[in-house]
Amino acid sequence: MKAIPWDQPATMIDLDGKAPLLGTIRDCARHFAIFKPTAKEQARILLTQPVHREGRKTRTWLLEPNEIEQLVERLRTEG
Repeated sequence: MKAIPWDQPATMIDLDGKAPLLGTIRDCARHFAIFKPTAKEQARILLTQPVHREGRKTRTWLLEPNEIEQLVERLRTEG
């Protein structure tokens, strides 16, 4: 997955129906980092610009928990 700019607008949604978080990719990654494992399983990020995934023909508007975890790791690395 190509690096998504930290200031790109995004929405974190919860499959359990909790209120969404409207913010940036950075905001969503920060919130995801403090979630409990069960909440992480239910979290998704809805993007404002789709990204290409390796092995797929089309771009996607939705990030899955494992992809959000990669953003958290990137956030920790970059500071």
